[in-house]
Amino acid sequence: VKLQNSKTLKRRREVCTLSDAQVSVGSLTIEISLISVNSLLTHKMTSRLILLLSLVSLLLFSVLLTPSLAVAGADDDDEDLSFLEADDVNGAEPEHTFPTDTFSDDDDFDDDGDFENYDDFEVPSAFDDEKEEEEVAKFDDKDVVVLTDRNFSDFVGDNKYVMVEFYAPWCGHCKELAPEYAAAATELKAENVPLVKVDATVENELAENYEVQGFPTIYFFIDGEHKTYSGQRTKDAIVTWIKKKIGPGIYNITTTEDAERVLTSGDKVVLGFLESLVGPETEQLAAASKLEDDLNFYQTTNPNVAKLFNIEDTAKHPALVLLKKEEEKVVHYDGQFTKSAIVKFVSANKLPLVTVFTRESGASIFSSPIKKQVLLFAKTNDTDKVFPTFQEAAKLFKGKLIFVFVNVDDEEVGKPVSDYFGATGDSPKVIGYTGNENPRKYIFGGEITVEKLKAFGEDFLVDKLKAFHKSDPIPEDNEGDVKIVVGNNFDDIVLDESKDVLLEIYAPWCGHCQSLEPTYNKLAKHLRGIESLVIAKMDGTTNEHPQGKAEGFPTLLFFPAGNKTTDPIPVDADRTVVALYKFIKKHATIPFKLPKPASSTTTSESPEAKEGANVESSNEKDEL
Repeated sequence: VKLQNSKTLKRRREVCTLSDAQVSVGSLTIEISLISVNSLLTHKMTSRLILLLSLVSLLLFSVLLTPSLAVAGADDDDEDLSFLEADDVNGAEPEHTFPTDTFSDDDDFDDDGDFENYDDFEVPSAFDDEKEEEEVAKFDDKDVVVLTDRNFSDFVGDNKYVMVEFYAPWCGHCKELAPEYAAAATELKAENVPLVKVDATVENELAENYEVQGFPTIYFFIDGEHKTYSGQRTKDAIVTWIKKKIGPGIYNITTTEDAERVLTSGDKVVLGFLESLVGPETEQLAAASKLEDDLNFYQTTNPNVAKLFNIEDTAKHPALVLLKKEEEKVVHYDGQFTKSAIVKFVSANKLPLVTVFTRESGASIFSSPIKKQVLLFAKTNDTDKVFPTFQEAAKLFKGKLIFVFVNVDDEEVGKPVSDYFGATGDSPKVIGYTGNENPRKYIFGGEITVEKLKAFGEDFLVDKLKAFHKSDPIPEDNEGDVKIVVGNNFDDIVLDESKDVLLEIYAPWCGHCQSLEPTYNKLAKHLRGIESLVIAKMDGTTNEHPQGKAEGFPTLLFFPAGNKTTDPIPVDADRTVVALYKFIKKHATIPFKLPKPASSTTTSESPEAKEGANVESSNEKDEL
């Protein structure tokens, strides 16, 4: 208890002493008044004083039980953030509430979750100087069922087969798909397969439950279990794909005429040479067929048919062969005749020795059980020089690595893929890639020969290569309020254990990033004097780091000091100066106090006010 501010008052001829008692606990201050009447205190007054002191003691005891609440509350109340709020009102642009930076207008090859890292393959719309697409012609979609969160589960449960499209009204790919999807719905009515659409911009929770990452996302449900549809977005492709799913899955070939017709019409076929066209072996082959969408399965008991498919009539039963119209035309299977083993064989061998990367082939590449890929990036003029060598090396790793060719002159697909991998320059480049949950890139150096590619592939298989990360040059001058991070200085700036770091990962063409920039710059300006804190940004299109992964643009990540080995904290605050400041304050390892600018500090009293105060004080002294 600290007695202070003693002053005397004159009241009705009685002279009393008023003493303010101040109790301080942490930053909480309790003030009480004790009154003493000269030295004459009656027993009644003494009792009141004791009662008052008892109440104060109880209050003091309760405060001591919750010191953290008292201190925290005082800190929040004491900190004046009005000058930050003024920045938000005056300068910050309104934030879009719909999560367009979470969903992207994906292309065919990035529908599968196994290659979600390829969202950047699509050329940004900001680079498209062409005029907006003409309005899609009107069509009849009366046979497409519209579902919401309320009736979705019941509808899927009541129907054995259902195709569902999650779409966004603003999505260009969805608009292109709409008439094809409607036509497929009409044709499939006879098969009792309803086609459904769900507006993911309205049914957010439903879309989130099904991990919708791009538009359109199309699923096919069989008895409530769903599988991603990654085929072409045309009526015929959708109808053919679904009929294969709901049909027998396997077709019988009994004559050589049928065999020749199949061989001339299909690019890839699988044939089983069995003892009987019914039984457990047929069931296993049919089950495997339903899991492979882009090639047809057949079976025969006729040795003459088997011979046309390159199976000798003396082969033991059951025998299985995969035929392709590629450099590698025939692949024989000698494993167990079970659904899972057959699917694994077909998935590993259905691709050609070298797959040309296109929108159509992308899904097959990244859905393959083989996750390690070797990619050749070359211009059209260089293809004839390096492709034969690359293909010859691919034969050495069949079933172990996927070899892919990317034509960098292809502006629609090849160029974005090359940019994503950082395969710049005029000369051909070879890059190894681990297409899994923790993707890595590995640069092949030297002349492209079979021997060197063989050594590179062997080291790649046993994880002996050093990973490569894209990076812009390290800036010579990096003294701005917002520090520039690139791939090669990420460790020095972001992973500095002595600093709390806020990092924005942006794209130059991203409209949301451009809207955030003035707010982000103001935040950095206010915090530039705090030595323990760094506000930084990195161009996510030209730089990368394993600990700086962007789910969309912009992505904001916070890296607490002394804890850089764990995953960063995603920033879920509003995109305002005050909200971002409070997020940093909450999660920073090193405490700090925000310095207020000189212009916003509380101004001292005016000379007139001071003069008035002095006169009042003088009169009070005279009266006393």
